[in-house]
Amino acid sequence: MKVLFVCSGGMSSTIAVNALKKEAAKHGEDIDVLAIGTQAVDDEVKNGWNCVMVAPQIRHRFDNIKAAADAQNIPCALIEPMAYSPLGGPKLYTQMKGLTGGN
Repeated sequence: MKVLFVCSGGMSSTIAVNALKKEAAKHGEDIDVLAIGTQAVDDEVKNGWNCVMVAPQIRHRFDNIKAAADAQNIPCALIEPMAYSPLGGPKLYTQMKGLTGGN
């Protein structure tokens, strides 16, 4: 599973990505998560990602990010603010699985 995590690049992004990876490992799933800024989305989204998850603090850029993901037929969603924390792994994992159809 390859997850493109679009964020502002702050420390909280690292915490959320690590929480998602840790939760996936609990389910026996090895995932590749790349955290990028909004400027890199148009190019990076072409590299075979299974889903795009967008951090809540950049919700104002969501429509542009979703358009880039839609152009590549990649499911994309805004992360719930409560999931964007060190304890958000279960919520992030559930959202990722929902985006990818449980695959």
